[in-house]
Amino acid sequence: MELLWRAVSEDEPGPKWAGLFAELWPDYHRWWLREGEDARPTYWEGLRALKAHMPELVPLYEQLCELAGGSDHAARFLSFHQPPPYLSGCSQAIWPGAEPVLVRNYDYDPHAFDRILLHTCWQGRTVLGTSDGMWGLVDGMNDAGLAVSLTFGGRQVVGDGFGVPLILRYVLQTCETAEEAGRALGRLPTHMSYNVTVVDAKRRFLTALMAPDRPAQITHAAVATNHQARVEWDAHARVTATVERERFLLQRLTLHVEPEARFIGAFLKPPLYSTAFDRGFGTLYTAVYRPAQGEMELRWPRAKWALDLNRFVEGQRMIYTPEPPSAQVV
Repeated sequence: MELLWRAVSEDEPGPKWAGLFAELWPDYHRWWLREGEDARPTYWEGLRALKAHMPELVPLYEQLCELAGGSDHAARFLSFHQPPPYLSGCSQAIWPGAEPVLVRNYDYDPHAFDRILLHTCWQGRTVLGTSDGMWGLVDGMNDAGLAVSLTFGGRQVVGDGFGVPLILRYVLQTCETAEEAGRALGRLPTHMSYNVTVVDAKRRFLTALMAPDRPAQITHAAVATNHQARVEWDAHARVTATVERERFLLQRLTLHVEPEARFIGAFLKPPLYSTAFDRGFGTLYTAVYRPAQGEMELRWPRAKWALDLNRFVEGQRMIYTPEPPSAQVV
């Protein structure tokens, strides 16, 4: 399977972002409507939620709505308020060495993913990360030396809250330290359960176990897979091997500190690396964040792409992603 990845930079929302929206909106629109229009909040409900919980993002949201054409559906979608439920796999961990390094695998459906590395200086804050929903992020870092990543929390409960990619955008736009990020993650409502790991330039880190039906738990965990304090969705846990992946990572953290390259390399092999694309849980990429240096890498079994927050270069790569033999066309 070959997938085109793009690295895009635009200091302020403008024609590049508008072009991406025009390209991706038809697919996102179909996804957003899959449960019917009445299942999604109104424009005013989304705007009210943003004003209540993320007021700093409201001017940016309004800019993006205008660039998107100002339609009711686009504005409702861009609020990220109570989107349709969606599931992913994912593993993430903080390297136990002296430098702050966050490593993560993103396991998801390759046909429902932006494959865009978005570099922005919106509202005076430089942010680089993996785009989702055209302004949300599934992982990223900012110019204050803060890096953040998410995994699905392994619960079926859906509630009143935001899609987590917008929560990550908010954290990177407004926070500079792990402590500040923890306070934000502790109060922001999420529509599903997610585990969000944060590390800052001084290697202070935390993992927030977020849920729509109970208060967030702010932990000092350096590892997160696809369950929270315990497994609550047995079928999902079995399919994604969340417990096995967590144990594998915890074992690596509790033994002697292994070299950074070896630690990262483990994410490109089983049990962390998955080829279950037919079930929507194949590993689309491994991301390595070094927030103190402003460096990011995307890795695949046969490729590597290094990016720099301060010297970002746009471009594109066609990436070959290995599939299991049963999924390959003969």
